[in-house]
Amino acid sequence: MATSGNKLADTDEKIFIGKGEETAWLTLALANRHGLVTGATGTGKTVSLQVMAEGFARAGVPVFAADIKGDLSGISEVGEAKDFIVKRAKEMGLDFQPDQFSTVFWDVFGEQGHPVRATVTEMGPLLLSRMLDLNDVQEGVLNVAFRVADENGLTLIDMKDLRALLDAIAPNGGKKAADDEEDPLAPIRKAAQSYGNVSKATVGTIQRQLLVLENQGGTKFFGEPALTLKDFMKTDRDGRGMVNILVADKLMQSPRLYATFLLWMLSELFEELPEAGDLPKPKLVFFFDEAHLLFNDAPKALMDKIEQVVRLIRSKGVGVYFVTQNPIDVPDKVLAQLGNRVQHALRAFTPRDQKAVAAAAQTFRPNPKLDTARVIMELAKGEALVSFLEGGGTPSMVERVMVRPPSARIGPITPEERKAIMDASPVKGKYDTAVDAESAYEIIQKRIAGTAAPADGEGGGGEGGGLLGQIGSIAATIFGTNVKRGRLSTGQVIARNVTRSVTDKVIGGVVADLGKSVGGSIGGSIGRSLVRGALGGLLRR
Repeated sequence: MATSGNKLADTDEKIFIGKGEETAWLTLALANRHGLVTGATGTGKTVSLQVMAEGFARAGVPVFAADIKGDLSGISEVGEAKDFIVKRAKEMGLDFQPDQFSTVFWDVFGEQGHPVRATVTEMGPLLLSRMLDLNDVQEGVLNVAFRVADENGLTLIDMKDLRALLDAIAPNGGKKAADDEEDPLAPIRKAAQSYGNVSKATVGTIQRQLLVLENQGGTKFFGEPALTLKDFMKTDRDGRGMVNILVADKLMQSPRLYATFLLWMLSELFEELPEAGDLPKPKLVFFFDEAHLLFNDAPKALMDKIEQVVRLIRSKGVGVYFVTQNPIDVPDKVLAQLGNRVQHALRAFTPRDQKAVAAAAQTFRPNPKLDTARVIMELAKGEALVSFLEGGGTPSMVERVMVRPPSARIGPITPEERKAIMDASPVKGKYDTAVDAESAYEIIQKRIAGTAAPADGEGGGGEGGGLLGQIGSIAATIFGTNVKRGRLSTGQVIARNVTRSVTDKVIGGVVADLGKSVGGSIGGSIGRSLVRGALGGLLRR
Protein backbone atom coordinates (compact mmCIF):
# COMPACT_ATOMS: atom_id res chain seq x y z
CA MET A 1 0.00 0.00 0.00
CA ALA A 2 2.48 2.59 1.11
CA THR A 3 5.02 3.40 -1.57
CA SER A 4 6.66 6.65 -2.50
CA GLY A 5 6.21 8.03 -5.97
CA ASN A 6 5.84 11.26 -7.89
CA LYS A 7 3.10 10.20 -10.26
CA LEU A 8 -0.06 10.49 -8.19
CA ALA A 9 -2.51 9.06 -10.69
CA ASP A 10 -4.32 5.80 -11.21
CA THR A 11 -2.45 3.18 -13.23
CA ASP A 12 -3.37 -0.14 -14.84
CA GLU A 13 -2.38 -1.89 -11.62
CA LYS A 14 -3.45 0.38 -8.76
CA ILE A 15 -5.74 3.20 -7.66
CA PHE A 16 -4.44 6.35 -5.95
CA ILE A 17 -6.54 6.87 -2.80
CA GLY A 18 -4.68 9.48 -0.75
CA LYS A 19 -1.41 10.79 0.61
CA GLY A 20 0.18 11.38 4.00
CA GLU A 21 3.77 10.58 4.89
CA GLU A 22 3.34 7.77 2.38
CA THR A 23 1.12 7.38 -0.68
CA ALA A 24 -1.91 5.13 -0.35
CA TRP A 25 -2.52 2.80 -3.30
CA LEU A 26 -5.24 0.19 -3.69
CA THR A 27 -3.88 -2.68 -5.79
CA LEU A 28 -6.41 -3.85 -8.38
CA ALA A 29 -5.19 -7.46 -8.33
CA LEU A 30 -5.98 -7.58 -4.60
CA ALA A 31 -9.18 -5.53 -4.72
CA ASN A 32 -11.37 -8.65 -4.80
CA ARG A 33 -10.12 -9.49 -1.29
CA HIS A 34 -12.91 -7.20 -0.09
CA GLY A 35 -12.78 -4.10 2.05
CA LEU A 36 -14.29 -1.93 4.77
CA VAL A 37 -14.97 1.82 4.92
CA THR A 38 -15.91 3.06 8.39
CA GLY A 39 -16.34 6.31 10.28
CA ALA A 40 -18.84 8.50 12.10
CA THR A 41 -21.51 10.44 10.21
CA GLY A 42 -20.07 13.44 8.37
CA THR A 43 -16.43 12.33 8.40
CA GLY A 44 -16.09 11.64 4.67
CA LYS A 45 -17.10 8.00 4.10
CA THR A 46 -19.19 8.85 1.01
CA VAL A 47 -16.32 10.82 -0.56
CA SER A 48 -13.93 7.91 0.05
CA LEU A 49 -16.47 5.57 -1.51
CA GLN A 50 -16.74 7.88 -4.53
CA VAL A 51 -12.96 8.09 -4.93
CA MET A 52 -12.71 4.29 -4.90
CA ALA A 53 -15.65 3.91 -7.31
CA GLU A 54 -14.07 6.40 -9.72
CA GLY A 55 -10.77 4.54 -9.59
CA PHE A 56 -12.41 1.21 -10.34
CA ALA A 57 -14.44 2.69 -13.19
CA ARG A 58 -11.32 4.22 -14.77
CA ALA A 59 -9.70 0.78 -14.62
CA GLY A 60 -12.62 -0.76 -16.52
CA VAL A 61 -14.20 -2.39 -13.46
CA PRO A 62 -18.02 -2.08 -13.20
CA VAL A 63 -19.27 -0.80 -9.84
CA PHE A 64 -22.49 -1.28 -7.90
CA ALA A 65 -23.19 1.01 -4.95
CA ALA A 66 -26.20 1.80 -2.80
CA ASP A 67 -26.81 5.55 -2.46
CA ILE A 68 -28.49 6.18 0.88
CA LYS A 69 -28.51 10.00 0.89
CA GLY A 70 -28.35 10.77 -2.83
CA ASP A 71 -24.83 12.23 -2.57
CA LEU A 72 -23.20 9.56 -4.70
CA SER A 73 -25.28 10.48 -7.75
CA GLY A 74 -22.84 13.31 -8.48
CA ILE A 75 -20.40 10.77 -9.92
CA SER A 76 -22.44 10.99 -13.12
CA GLU A 77 -21.68 14.69 -13.67
CA VAL A 78 -18.47 16.64 -14.35
CA GLY A 79 -16.67 17.74 -11.20
CA GLU A 80 -16.29 21.40 -10.33
CA ALA A 81 -12.92 22.97 -9.61
CA LYS A 82 -13.98 24.54 -6.33
CA ASP A 83 -11.36 26.28 -4.22
CA PHE A 84 -11.20 23.68 -1.44
CA ILE A 85 -10.94 20.85 -3.99
CA VAL A 86 -8.15 22.50 -5.96
CA LYS A 87 -6.34 23.36 -2.73
CA ARG A 88 -6.45 19.79 -1.45
CA ALA A 89 -5.26 18.46 -4.81
CA LYS A 90 -2.28 20.87 -4.85
CA GLU A 91 -1.33 19.94 -1.30
CA MET A 92 -1.01 16.35 -2.53
CA GLY A 93 0.93 17.31 -5.63
CA LEU A 94 -2.04 16.32 -7.76
CA ASP A 95 -3.41 18.17 -10.78
CA PHE A 96 -7.20 18.31 -10.41
CA GLN A 97 -8.84 17.17 -13.65
CA PRO A 98 -12.67 17.28 -13.69
CA ASP A 99 -14.28 14.08 -14.92
CA GLN A 100 -17.59 12.21 -15.02
CA PHE A 101 -18.54 8.53 -15.23
CA SER A 102 -21.15 6.54 -17.13
CA THR A 103 -23.92 5.82 -14.63
CA VAL A 104 -27.09 3.73 -14.52
CA PHE A 105 -29.64 4.47 -11.80
CA TRP A 106 -31.76 1.71 -10.24
CA ASP A 107 -34.68 1.99 -7.86
CA VAL A 108 -36.77 -0.78 -6.31
CA PHE A 109 -39.76 1.57 -6.48
CA GLY A 110 -39.06 2.62 -10.07
CA GLU A 111 -39.22 6.33 -9.23
CA GLN A 112 -35.64 7.61 -9.55
CA GLY A 113 -34.14 4.76 -11.54
CA HIS A 114 -34.94 1.65 -13.51
CA PRO A 115 -37.10 -0.81 -11.55
CA VAL A 116 -35.26 -3.67 -9.86
CA ARG A 117 -37.28 -6.86 -9.60
CA ALA A 118 -36.78 -10.45 -8.57
CA THR A 119 -39.22 -13.33 -8.62
CA VAL A 120 -40.29 -15.01 -5.41
CA THR A 121 -39.01 -18.32 -6.79
CA GLU A 122 -35.57 -16.83 -7.36
CA MET A 123 -35.44 -15.20 -3.94
CA GLY A 124 -35.94 -18.53 -2.17
CA PRO A 125 -37.30 -19.34 1.30
CA LEU A 126 -34.21 -18.50 3.38
CA LEU A 127 -33.90 -14.85 2.33
CA LEU A 128 -37.66 -14.37 2.17
CA SER A 129 -37.94 -15.64 5.75
CA ARG A 130 -35.32 -13.09 6.76
CA MET A 131 -37.25 -10.37 4.93
CA LEU A 132 -40.48 -11.36 6.68
CA ASP A 133 -38.83 -11.81 10.10
CA LEU A 134 -40.26 -15.31 10.51
CA ASN A 135 -39.49 -17.63 13.41
CA ASP A 136 -38.21 -21.19 12.94
CA VAL A 137 -41.68 -22.78 12.70
CA GLN A 138 -42.91 -20.20 10.19
CA GLU A 139 -39.71 -20.52 8.16
CA GLY A 140 -40.25 -24.29 8.09
CA VAL A 141 -43.74 -23.87 6.64
CA LEU A 142 -42.41 -21.43 4.05
CA ASN A 143 -39.79 -24.02 3.06
CA VAL A 144 -42.60 -26.56 2.63
CA ALA A 145 -44.48 -24.11 0.39
CA PHE A 146 -41.44 -23.59 -1.83
CA ARG A 147 -40.79 -27.34 -2.02
CA VAL A 148 -44.38 -28.00 -3.09
CA ALA A 149 -44.18 -25.18 -5.65
CA ASP A 150 -40.87 -26.44 -7.06
CA GLU A 151 -42.14 -30.01 -7.40
CA ASN A 152 -45.48 -29.05 -8.96
CA GLY A 153 -44.25 -26.48 -11.45
CA LEU A 154 -46.00 -23.62 -9.63
CA THR A 155 -43.76 -20.72 -10.51
CA LEU A 156 -43.83 -18.00 -7.86
CA ILE A 157 -43.31 -14.67 -9.56
CA ASP A 158 -45.04 -12.05 -7.42
CA MET A 159 -46.75 -11.67 -4.06
CA LYS A 160 -50.16 -12.87 -5.24
CA ASP A 161 -48.54 -16.13 -6.36
CA LEU A 162 -47.12 -16.71 -2.91
CA ARG A 163 -50.42 -15.83 -1.25
CA ALA A 164 -52.30 -18.23 -3.52
CA LEU A 165 -49.82 -21.01 -2.75
CA LEU A 166 -50.05 -20.46 1.00
CA ASP A 167 -53.85 -20.61 0.77
CA ALA A 168 -53.52 -23.84 -1.24
CA ILE A 169 -51.32 -25.65 1.30
CA ALA A 170 -53.35 -24.56 4.33
CA PRO A 171 -55.47 -27.37 5.83
CA ASN A 172 -59.10 -27.39 4.78
CA GLY A 173 -60.66 -26.70 8.18
CA GLY A 174 -63.80 -28.73 8.78
CA LYS A 175 -63.93 -30.76 5.56
CA LYS A 176 -64.22 -34.51 5.88
CA ALA A 177 -61.67 -36.82 4.31
CA ALA A 178 -64.29 -38.10 1.86
CA ASP A 179 -64.73 -34.63 0.51
CA ASP A 180 -61.04 -34.28 -0.33
CA GLU A 181 -61.63 -35.94 -3.68
CA GLU A 182 -63.86 -33.01 -4.64
CA ASP A 183 -61.24 -30.47 -3.58
CA PRO A 184 -59.20 -29.49 -6.68
CA LEU A 185 -56.30 -28.46 -4.43
CA ALA A 186 -56.29 -31.69 -2.39
CA PRO A 187 -53.08 -33.00 -4.05
CA ILE A 188 -51.27 -29.79 -3.11
CA ARG A 189 -52.49 -29.91 0.49
CA LYS A 190 -51.56 -33.59 0.72
CA ALA A 191 -48.08 -32.90 -0.65
CA ALA A 192 -47.56 -30.11 1.89
CA GLN A 193 -48.68 -32.27 4.82
CA SER A 194 -46.30 -35.03 3.73
CA TYR A 195 -43.37 -32.77 4.67
CA GLY A 196 -44.68 -32.05 8.17
CA ASN A 197 -47.51 -30.39 9.99
CA VAL A 198 -48.70 -27.24 8.22
CA SER A 199 -51.19 -25.47 10.45
CA LYS A 200 -53.68 -22.88 9.33
CA ALA A 201 -52.57 -20.56 12.15
CA THR A 202 -48.95 -20.57 10.96
CA VAL A 203 -49.98 -19.94 7.38
CA GLY A 204 -52.13 -17.05 8.61
CA THR A 205 -49.17 -15.53 10.44
CA ILE A 206 -47.03 -15.68 7.31
CA GLN A 207 -49.84 -14.05 5.34
CA ARG A 208 -49.94 -11.18 7.84
CA GLN A 209 -46.17 -10.72 7.54
CA LEU A 210 -46.59 -10.59 3.78
CA LEU A 211 -49.05 -7.74 4.28
CA VAL A 212 -46.39 -5.84 6.26
CA LEU A 213 -43.89 -6.40 3.44
CA GLU A 214 -46.42 -5.26 0.86
CA ASN A 215 -47.03 -2.07 2.85
CA GLN A 216 -43.26 -1.43 2.75
CA GLY A 217 -43.20 -1.64 -1.04
CA GLY A 218 -42.37 -5.32 -1.46
CA THR A 219 -45.09 -5.67 -4.08
CA LYS A 220 -43.02 -3.59 -6.50
CA PHE A 221 -39.88 -5.61 -5.88
CA PHE A 222 -41.34 -9.03 -6.71
CA GLY A 223 -42.30 -9.47 -10.35
CA GLU A 224 -41.03 -9.54 -13.90
CA PRO A 225 -39.01 -8.64 -15.91
CA ALA A 226 -36.57 -9.89 -13.28
CA LEU A 227 -33.17 -8.27 -13.02
CA THR A 228 -30.37 -9.78 -15.10
CA LEU A 229 -27.24 -9.22 -13.04
CA LYS A 230 -25.06 -9.18 -16.14
CA ASP A 231 -26.54 -5.75 -16.80
CA PHE A 232 -24.43 -4.56 -13.85
CA MET A 233 -21.23 -5.89 -15.39
CA LYS A 234 -20.80 -3.65 -18.40
CA THR A 235 -18.31 -1.09 -19.65
CA ASP A 236 -19.01 2.03 -21.65
CA ARG A 237 -17.73 2.86 -25.13
CA ASP A 238 -14.46 4.15 -23.65
CA GLY A 239 -13.80 0.89 -21.84
CA ARG A 240 -14.60 2.34 -18.42
CA GLY A 241 -16.67 0.41 -15.96
CA MET A 242 -20.31 1.44 -15.65
CA VAL A 243 -21.28 2.79 -12.23
CA ASN A 244 -24.60 1.29 -11.10
CA ILE A 245 -26.26 3.29 -8.34
CA LEU A 246 -29.16 1.93 -6.33
CA VAL A 247 -31.30 4.85 -5.18
CA ALA A 248 -31.94 3.79 -1.59
CA ASP A 249 -33.23 6.86 0.28
CA LYS A 250 -36.81 5.55 0.28
CA LEU A 251 -35.75 1.91 0.48
CA MET A 252 -33.91 2.67 3.73
CA GLN A 253 -37.27 3.33 5.37
CA SER A 254 -37.64 -0.47 5.25
CA PRO A 255 -34.21 -1.57 6.55
CA ARG A 256 -34.90 -5.29 6.43
CA LEU A 257 -36.09 -5.09 2.82
CA TYR A 258 -32.97 -3.08 1.94
CA ALA A 259 -30.55 -5.49 3.61
CA THR A 260 -32.19 -8.64 2.26
CA PHE A 261 -32.39 -7.20 -1.24
CA LEU A 262 -28.66 -6.46 -1.34
CA LEU A 263 -27.89 -9.84 0.18
CA TRP A 264 -29.98 -11.47 -2.56
CA MET A 265 -27.99 -9.61 -5.21
CA LEU A 266 -24.75 -10.78 -3.62
CA SER A 267 -25.92 -14.38 -3.48
CA GLU A 268 -27.09 -14.23 -7.11
CA LEU A 269 -23.64 -13.05 -8.20
CA PHE A 270 -22.09 -15.84 -6.15
CA GLU A 271 -24.29 -18.51 -7.74
CA GLU A 272 -24.26 -17.25 -11.34
CA LEU A 273 -20.63 -16.31 -11.94
CA PRO A 274 -18.07 -18.98 -12.84
CA GLU A 275 -14.85 -19.51 -10.92
CA ALA A 276 -12.27 -16.98 -12.07
CA GLY A 277 -9.28 -17.43 -9.75
CA ASP A 278 -6.85 -14.55 -9.32
CA LEU A 279 -7.49 -11.84 -11.89
CA PRO A 280 -5.52 -8.66 -12.67
CA LYS A 281 -8.61 -6.72 -11.61
CA PRO A 282 -12.12 -7.58 -10.32
CA LYS A 283 -15.06 -8.30 -12.59
CA LEU A 284 -17.30 -6.19 -10.34
CA VAL A 285 -16.99 -4.24 -7.11
CA PHE A 286 -20.00 -4.16 -4.81
CA PHE A 287 -20.33 -1.39 -2.16
CA PHE A 288 -22.75 -2.29 0.65
CA ASP A 289 -23.66 0.92 2.56
CA GLU A 290 -25.22 0.77 6.05
CA ALA A 291 -23.79 -2.73 6.26
CA HIS A 292 -24.77 -3.18 9.92
CA LEU A 293 -28.36 -3.71 8.75
CA LEU A 294 -27.28 -6.95 7.13
CA PHE A 295 -26.10 -8.42 10.41
CA ASN A 296 -28.58 -7.00 12.93
CA ASP A 297 -30.54 -9.85 14.54
CA ALA A 298 -29.54 -12.26 11.77
CA PRO A 299 -29.91 -15.90 12.91
CA LYS A 300 -26.76 -18.00 13.14
CA ALA A 301 -27.71 -20.15 10.14
CA LEU A 302 -27.96 -17.06 7.94
CA MET A 303 -24.74 -15.60 9.37
CA ASP A 304 -22.90 -18.79 8.46
CA LYS A 305 -24.20 -18.55 4.91
CA ILE A 306 -23.23 -14.88 4.62
CA GLU A 307 -19.72 -15.70 5.79
CA GLN A 308 -19.52 -18.49 3.22
CA VAL A 309 -20.64 -16.23 0.37
CA VAL A 310 -18.25 -13.41 1.34
CA ARG A 311 -15.36 -15.86 1.66
CA LEU A 312 -15.96 -17.64 -1.65
CA ILE A 313 -17.22 -14.86 -3.92
CA ARG A 314 -13.65 -13.56 -4.16
CA SER A 315 -12.84 -16.49 -6.45
CA LYS A 316 -15.66 -15.34 -8.75
CA GLY A 317 -13.86 -12.03 -9.30
CA VAL A 318 -16.20 -9.90 -7.16
CA GLY A 319 -14.94 -7.51 -4.50
CA VAL A 320 -17.33 -6.61 -1.66
CA TYR A 321 -16.81 -3.39 0.32
CA PHE A 322 -18.87 -2.85 3.46
CA VAL A 323 -19.57 0.73 4.52
CA THR A 324 -20.65 1.35 8.11
CA GLN A 325 -19.85 3.47 11.16
CA ASN A 326 -17.67 1.09 13.13
CA PRO A 327 -15.81 -2.16 12.42
CA ILE A 328 -17.59 -3.80 15.36
CA ASP A 329 -20.83 -3.55 13.32
CA VAL A 330 -19.43 -6.43 11.24
CA PRO A 331 -19.11 -9.92 12.79
CA ASP A 332 -15.55 -11.12 13.37
CA LYS A 333 -15.77 -13.98 10.86
CA VAL A 334 -16.79 -11.58 8.09
CA LEU A 335 -14.42 -8.84 9.28
CA ALA A 336 -11.50 -11.24 8.91
CA GLN A 337 -12.25 -11.45 5.16
CA LEU A 338 -12.01 -7.67 4.61
CA GLY A 339 -8.38 -6.93 3.75
CA ASN A 340 -8.60 -3.34 2.45
CA ARG A 341 -9.50 -0.85 5.20
CA VAL A 342 -10.36 2.88 5.28
CA GLN A 343 -11.14 4.26 8.74
CA HIS A 344 -12.46 7.80 9.14
CA ALA A 345 -12.88 9.58 12.46
CA LEU A 346 -14.81 8.15 15.39
CA ARG A 347 -15.93 10.18 18.39
CA ALA A 348 -15.60 8.80 21.91
CA PHE A 349 -17.83 10.68 24.35
CA THR A 350 -18.96 7.68 26.41
CA PRO A 351 -17.23 4.55 27.77
CA ARG A 352 -19.04 2.52 25.10
CA ASP A 353 -17.69 4.85 22.38
CA GLN A 354 -14.18 4.52 23.78
CA LYS A 355 -14.47 0.75 23.69
CA ALA A 356 -15.58 0.96 20.05
CA VAL A 357 -12.56 3.15 19.17
CA ALA A 358 -10.20 0.68 20.83
CA ALA A 359 -11.81 -2.18 18.93
CA ALA A 360 -11.47 -0.28 15.64
CA ALA A 361 -7.78 0.40 16.31
CA GLN A 362 -7.13 -3.29 16.94
CA THR A 363 -8.37 -4.25 13.47
CA PHE A 364 -5.31 -2.59 11.87
CA ARG A 365 -1.76 -3.82 11.53
CA PRO A 366 0.08 -1.57 14.03
CA ASN A 367 2.43 1.20 12.92
CA PRO A 368 5.13 2.09 15.51
CA LYS A 369 4.87 5.73 14.41
CA LEU A 370 1.14 5.99 15.19
CA ASP A 371 -1.03 5.68 18.27
CA THR A 372 -3.91 4.32 16.20
CA ALA A 373 -6.65 4.68 18.83
CA ARG A 374 -5.73 8.30 19.53
CA VAL A 375 -5.42 9.22 15.85
CA ILE A 376 -8.88 7.79 15.07
CA MET A 377 -10.40 10.44 17.37
CA GLU A 378 -8.22 13.24 15.94
CA LEU A 379 -8.85 12.71 12.23
CA ALA A 380 -10.22 15.75 10.39
CA LYS A 381 -12.93 15.55 7.77
CA GLY A 382 -11.46 13.94 4.67
CA GLU A 383 -8.62 12.30 6.58
CA ALA A 384 -8.48 8.56 7.16
CA LEU A 385 -6.39 5.74 8.48
CA VAL A 386 -5.81 3.27 5.66
CA SER A 387 -4.37 -0.21 5.31
CA PHE A 388 -4.51 -1.94 1.94
CA LEU A 389 -3.29 -5.37 0.97
CA GLU A 390 0.16 -5.52 -0.56
CA GLY A 391 2.64 -8.03 -1.92
CA GLY A 392 1.46 -11.53 -1.14
CA GLY A 393 -1.88 -10.33 0.16
CA THR A 394 -0.79 -9.21 3.63
CA PRO A 395 -2.17 -5.95 5.07
CA SER A 396 0.19 -3.00 5.15
CA MET A 397 0.91 -1.02 8.31
CA VAL A 398 -1.76 1.54 9.03
CA GLU A 399 -1.07 5.02 7.66
CA ARG A 400 -2.71 8.40 8.18
CA VAL A 401 -3.61 10.03 4.85
CA MET A 402 -5.67 12.79 3.33
CA VAL A 403 -8.08 11.24 0.85
CA ARG A 404 -7.78 12.67 -2.65
CA PRO A 405 -10.70 14.74 -3.95
CA PRO A 406 -13.10 13.04 -6.40
CA SER A 407 -12.91 14.04 -10.05
CA ALA A 408 -16.67 14.04 -10.54
CA ARG A 409 -19.18 16.24 -8.77
CA ILE A 410 -19.49 15.97 -5.00
CA GLY A 411 -23.14 15.94 -3.96
CA PRO A 412 -26.50 15.10 -5.55
CA ILE A 413 -27.64 15.80 -9.09
CA THR A 414 -30.84 17.57 -10.11
CA PRO A 415 -34.03 15.74 -11.22
CA GLU A 416 -33.48 17.10 -14.73
CA GLU A 417 -29.95 15.70 -14.89
CA ARG A 418 -31.20 12.35 -13.62
CA LYS A 419 -33.92 12.23 -16.27
CA ALA A 420 -31.39 12.96 -19.03
CA ILE A 421 -29.17 10.11 -17.81
CA MET A 422 -32.08 7.67 -17.66
CA ASP A 423 -33.26 8.67 -21.14
CA ALA A 424 -29.83 7.72 -22.49
CA SER A 425 -29.51 4.58 -20.35
CA PRO A 426 -28.29 1.37 -22.03
CA VAL A 427 -31.14 -0.56 -20.34
CA LYS A 428 -33.90 1.92 -21.07
CA GLY A 429 -37.15 0.07 -21.77
CA LYS A 430 -35.90 -3.32 -20.65
CA TYR A 431 -37.25 -3.21 -17.10
CA ASP A 432 -39.51 -0.16 -17.08
CA THR A 433 -42.79 -1.98 -17.85
CA ALA A 434 -43.95 -4.79 -15.55
CA VAL A 435 -45.13 -8.06 -17.10
CA ASP A 436 -47.72 -10.29 -15.41
CA ALA A 437 -47.20 -13.72 -16.96
CA GLU A 438 -49.15 -16.86 -16.06
CA SER A 439 -47.78 -18.31 -12.85
CA ALA A 440 -48.90 -20.02 -9.64
CA TYR A 441 -51.84 -17.70 -8.96
CA GLU A 442 -53.38 -18.21 -12.40
CA ILE A 443 -52.71 -21.97 -12.38
CA ILE A 444 -54.31 -22.41 -8.96
CA GLN A 445 -57.31 -20.30 -9.94
CA LYS A 446 -57.82 -22.45 -13.04
CA ARG A 447 -57.71 -25.61 -10.95
CA ILE A 448 -60.30 -24.21 -8.58
CA ALA A 449 -62.48 -23.26 -11.56
CA GLY A 450 -61.98 -26.70 -13.08
CA THR A 451 -60.31 -25.40 -16.24
CA ALA A 452 -56.83 -26.79 -15.58
CA ALA A 453 -55.55 -30.31 -15.08
CA PRO A 454 -55.38 -31.32 -11.40
CA ALA A 455 -51.96 -31.95 -9.86
CA ASP A 456 -52.28 -35.75 -10.05
CA GLY A 457 -53.59 -35.72 -13.62
CA GLU A 458 -56.90 -37.48 -12.82
CA GLY A 459 -59.85 -37.00 -15.11
CA GLY A 460 -57.72 -36.61 -18.20
CA GLY A 461 -58.67 -39.79 -20.02
CA GLY A 462 -61.69 -38.41 -21.80
CA GLU A 463 -61.98 -39.10 -25.47
CA GLY A 464 -62.82 -35.60 -26.60
CA GLY A 465 -60.95 -32.83 -24.86
CA GLY A 466 -59.42 -34.38 -21.71
CA LEU A 467 -56.16 -35.93 -22.92
CA LEU A 468 -55.69 -33.56 -25.85
CA GLY A 469 -56.53 -30.63 -23.61
CA GLN A 470 -53.82 -31.63 -21.16
CA ILE A 471 -51.28 -32.08 -23.97
CA GLY A 472 -52.23 -28.69 -25.41
CA SER A 473 -51.96 -27.04 -22.00
CA ILE A 474 -48.54 -28.60 -21.39
CA ALA A 475 -47.28 -27.60 -24.83
CA ALA A 476 -48.54 -24.05 -24.29
CA THR A 477 -46.69 -23.83 -20.99
CA ILE A 478 -43.47 -25.25 -22.42
CA PHE A 479 -43.41 -23.16 -25.57
CA GLY A 480 -44.88 -20.02 -24.05
CA THR A 481 -47.96 -19.74 -26.23
CA ASN A 482 -50.21 -19.05 -23.25
CA VAL A 483 -48.18 -16.02 -22.18
CA LYS A 484 -47.93 -12.63 -23.81
CA ARG A 485 -45.18 -12.38 -26.39
CA GLY A 486 -41.95 -10.73 -25.30
CA ARG A 487 -39.28 -11.60 -22.77
CA LEU A 488 -39.53 -15.17 -21.47
CA SER A 489 -41.08 -15.41 -18.05
CA THR A 490 -39.30 -17.31 -15.30
CA GLY A 491 -41.87 -20.08 -15.70
CA GLN A 492 -41.10 -20.37 -19.41
CA VAL A 493 -37.36 -20.45 -18.77
CA ILE A 494 -37.76 -23.28 -16.25
CA ALA A 495 -40.14 -25.17 -18.53
CA ARG A 496 -37.83 -24.73 -21.51
CA ASN A 497 -34.93 -26.16 -19.49
CA VAL A 498 -36.84 -29.40 -18.89
CA THR A 499 -38.49 -29.77 -22.29
CA ARG A 500 -35.91 -32.25 -23.54
CA SER A 501 -36.19 -34.54 -20.51
CA VAL A 502 -39.99 -34.50 -20.69
CA THR A 503 -39.90 -35.32 -24.40
CA ASP A 504 -37.55 -38.22 -23.74
CA LYS A 505 -39.99 -39.61 -21.21
CA VAL A 506 -42.88 -39.35 -23.66
CA ILE A 507 -40.91 -41.07 -26.42
CA GLY A 508 -39.74 -43.72 -23.98
CA GLY A 509 -43.25 -45.00 -23.43
CA VAL A 510 -44.99 -42.58 -21.10
CA VAL A 511 -47.59 -41.93 -23.81
CA ALA A 512 -49.51 -45.01 -22.76
CA ASP A 513 -49.98 -43.60 -19.29
CA LEU A 514 -50.05 -39.93 -20.21
CA GLY A 515 -53.65 -39.31 -19.25
CA LYS A 516 -52.95 -40.37 -15.69
CA SER A 517 -49.44 -39.18 -14.94
CA VAL A 518 -48.34 -36.42 -17.27
CA GLY A 519 -49.16 -33.64 -14.83
CA GLY A 520 -47.13 -35.28 -12.10
CA SER A 521 -44.37 -36.07 -14.58
CA ILE A 522 -44.04 -32.46 -15.56
CA GLY A 523 -44.15 -31.33 -11.95
CA GLY A 524 -41.61 -33.93 -10.89
CA SER A 525 -39.27 -33.03 -13.74
CA ILE A 526 -39.49 -29.37 -12.91
CA GLY A 527 -38.94 -30.11 -9.25
CA ARG A 528 -35.81 -32.10 -10.02
CA SER A 529 -34.59 -29.35 -12.32
CA LEU A 530 -34.70 -26.74 -9.57
CA VAL A 531 -31.66 -26.59 -7.32
CA ARG A 532 -31.14 -23.94 -4.67
CA GLY A 533 -27.81 -22.42 -3.72
CA ALA A 534 -26.13 -21.40 -0.48
CA LEU A 535 -28.69 -18.72 0.39
CA GLY A 536 -31.69 -20.53 -1.08
CA GLY A 537 -31.63 -18.73 -4.42
CA LEU A 538 -32.62 -20.60 -7.56
CA LEU A 539 -29.91 -22.32 -9.58
CA ARG A 540 -30.57 -23.43 -13.15
CA ARG A 541 -28.84 -26.61 -14.16
